[in-house]
Amino acid sequence: MLEVKNLVKKFGSKNIAVNDMSFSINEGEICIILGPNGAGKSTTIKCIAGLLKFSGEINIFEHSNKSIESKKILGYVPETPSLYELLTVNEHLEFIAKAYELKDYEGYKNELLKRFDLDDKVDKVGRELSKGMQQKVSLCCALLIKPKIIMFDEPMIGLDPKAINELKKVFIELKEAGCILLISTHIIDSVEQYWDRVLIMNKGEVVKDLNKESLIHNTRTLEEIFFEATDEVKGA
Repeated sequence: MLEVKNLVKKFGSKNIAVNDMSFSINEGEICIILGPNGAGKSTTIKCIAGLLKFSGEINIFEHSNKSIESKKILGYVPETPSLYELLTVNEHLEFIAKAYELKDYEGYKNELLKRFDLDDKVDKVGRELSKGMQQKVSLCCALLIKPKIIMFDEPMIGLDPKAINELKKVFIELKEAGCILLISTHIIDSVEQYWDRVLIMNKGEVVKDLNKESLIHNTRTLEEIFFEATDEVKGA
């Protein structure tokens, strides 16, 4: 389980990016964080990933998110890929395999490369890759460790239609394997079929916390609920 308790992230003394956020996600759940630009989605994910200092508490399977135990099972795909300019595609994956002390990973590595159409680009270095190809490498690196929890920050941006379709299949496969998925986006229709839980954020706060069952008898779409929730905050 992922547990976030009273998460607060400030930049300076007055700019509160995330304000007292609490939620939990169970194994095998896909949780979507929706919100307009600047809502605090990426900041929340970076705090969970241990990339930002924060106040509050974040636990991953009962271990602090700062612990080695948590980092070994956590996959993270940032909004903007950050590859080494002079490492090849294959070297990126080999680096991850060594860092995480993976064993018998070659078959799965080759499967990921083929799945995301990178099998003929393994010898290209980072600076030779397009934004979309860099995003695919970032995805493969996160998936290679077979994480128990994985976070995607705006994962569809830069991907071609085939890769988007493949990634959606990956979402379902990870869910069925019991993985926790946390996906941040502002493109609602890209994830509308693939969620169990939705957190709608605005101005650093969760303004709606929904599960799919709660919408079974609701005539409104997720998009309508999203705009209603964020407009209410604007008008408050």
